[in-house]
Amino acid sequence: MNDDVNNVPNEQEGEELDNIIVLNDENGEEIEFEFLDLIEYEGEEYVVLLPNDEDDDAGEVVILKLEDTDSDDEESYVSVDDEDVLKAVFEIFKEKF
Repeated sequence: MNDDVNNVPNEQEGEELDNIIVLNDENGEEIEFEFLDLIEYEGEEYVVLLPNDEDDDAGEVVILKLEDTDSDDEESYVSVDDEDVLKAVFEIFKEKF
């Protein structure tokens, strides 16, 4: 039996940091999220994020709409109020995984 089966190769050890997004909430506080996926739905793009905070409900994702900005360096995310859109985007996300 090979004992190296569970070892993680060195080049993969830091990869989990590459998908962390830091957003500011309405109080200006920074919140870290793990980027899970980018979903296109009805011509719009939505990001699926997992809060990177142990206090949050386990497994609860956040879906935000990606909005265009004047800057090429920044992206803007806005909350989605339409429950039907949220459900549809989440269903697409579930089908992919």
